[in-house]
Amino acid sequence: MAIHYHCRHCGVHIGSIDVESVETNRLGFDHLTEEDRSEMIQYHQTGDVEVKSICEDCQESLSKNPGYYENDYLIH
Repeated sequence: MAIHYHCRHCGVHIGSIDVESVETNRLGFDHLTEEDRSEMIQYHQTGDVEVKSICEDCQESLSKNPGYYENDYLIH
C-alpha cells in the first residue's frame, strides 16, 4: 500500500509513503471532518490512498494573494 500526496491546486506530486499498513490517526486523518475527508482522500482498489494537500509553492502564492483561493487550479 502506498499513500500518495498531490497538491490540490496545481496537481504536483508532493511525495509518497510506501507502507504495509498505517493507522490513519498517525497521519492526522482523524482531525478532518467527514466532508474534508471525502474531499481530500481517495481510496483506490489497489489499496493505495491519494491525499490532496497543498505544496509549498501554492501555499506561498495563496499567502501573498488571498484572492487566488477563488481559483480551482494554480499555475506557477
